[in-house]
Amino acid sequence: MDLSQTTAIDLLNAIAAGRLSAEELMQATLERIASVNGSANAIVALRDPDDLLAEARALDAGPNRGPLHGLPIAVKDLINVAGVVSSQGSPIFKDHVPQNDDLIAGRMRAAGAILIGKTNVPEFGLGSHTFNPVYGATRNPYYPTRTCGGSSGGAAVALARGMVALADGSDMMGSLRNPAAWSNVYGFRPSWGRVPSEPEGDGFLHQLSTLGPMARSPQDLGLLLDVISGPDPRQPYEVASPAVSPVPAADMRGMRIGWLDDWGGAYPFEHGIRDLCRNALSVFDQFGAEVVAVPPPFEAEEIWDSWITLRSWSVAAGLAPLTEHCATFKDTALWELDRGLAMTAMQVHRASVVRTAWFRRAAELLGDFDALVLPSAQVWPFEIETSYPTEIAGKSLDTYHRWMEVMLPVSLIGLPCLSVPVGFGSDGLPMGMQLFGARGADAEILSIGEAYHLATRWPQKRPA
Repeated sequence: MDLSQTTAIDLLNAIAAGRLSAEELMQATLERIASVNGSANAIVALRDPDDLLAEARALDAGPNRGPLHGLPIAVKDLINVAGVVSSQGSPIFKDHVPQNDDLIAGRMRAAGAILIGKTNVPEFGLGSHTFNPVYGATRNPYYPTRTCGGSSGGAAVALARGMVALADGSDMMGSLRNPAAWSNVYGFRPSWGRVPSEPEGDGFLHQLSTLGPMARSPQDLGLLLDVISGPDPRQPYEVASPAVSPVPAADMRGMRIGWLDDWGGAYPFEHGIRDLCRNALSVFDQFGAEVVAVPPPFEAEEIWDSWITLRSWSVAAGLAPLTEHCATFKDTALWELDRGLAMTAMQVHRASVVRTAWFRRAAELLGDFDALVLPSAQVWPFEIETSYPTEIAGKSLDTYHRWMEVMLPVSLIGLPCLSVPVGFGSDGLPMGMQLFGARGADAEILSIGEAYHLATRWPQKRPA
């Protein structure tokens, strides 16, 4: 058994059956990290190996703790983990060692996971390129001179390079989906409210980001999603979270899948991306589903304007307590802070009205389709020294994140969305596409993804 590429479910079954011990799995994990993390820089703040092995032996000696019993997991470095440096990629927090777990980390620990350290992120999670002044850049698992995306970039690379079998992440503007696409793994953004955020600060207004799982298969996604899902009584919004695991492969005969392509030309793409995604759609044809080209259902520029208003407002709210340190912020953080602080209440209100209108239109559209599809990125993984793309196919971009605009139809209204691998371009760079459905249809989207996974036989091509 190659532990570095075995599914999380198979590893956990082996532990439960006594064919593998938590200590043996931890030893293999540490050896794999020592072998490949030096070139990948995906896992940071790794705990002391002796402590990790002792924790694994203690689990072997005791009763089963839960569905993740004995599984090593590195937690995204936007999440506090007790006793582990939790930096958010910022020099402000480079020595911050929290005393308590955040909610999602606590749920994974309570389910029996061993939290081994952190996965790298961009500073404050801003921008889909994982680099920061604390730990440096995380490299694409297929092309080390290219980015892996972000902000869950360290998680995606740790999965692709076989350092962990499951990873948590978060997604505001594609942070689970874009790095998954660029690392040839699966990333799932759940329906907003299914996985609660940390119960602090405002709990009513800033409904953009969500926590979620990343894995090498939809089956494994379902396993972690069940662990981290469920209401928190301290928080006002939630969506029903019945168990999704084990994730069955959907019977897609008679299903209707809507292909949104480039949103009627509104979204520019680098050459080859749309063709790769269109080719992947043929899998659904083989299943007996009907794939339908869908014209733009809503004005793309209205979605964009609503998004950048609500995003800057939300990001500025998070950064405002740190303004005394703003001299250390990267330029994109300062841009968001300045925009958010300058906004009026009525600007935010108008953006929310547009958001609501798009939600209603999407709900209407999804009454006719079982899932809608978009590419997971508009550009191929770019050079690691580049902070962000400034043009696509000759079209100049007006912000640091305009190149991620294809993520916004989902991000703005909090629908469940699965990024699935679609293969590799002519130069060997990986890509993915987004499958999304109606609010609350998390299980259905994962099941479509599992059918796709079984047909395409991930990983197609392994990194080094």
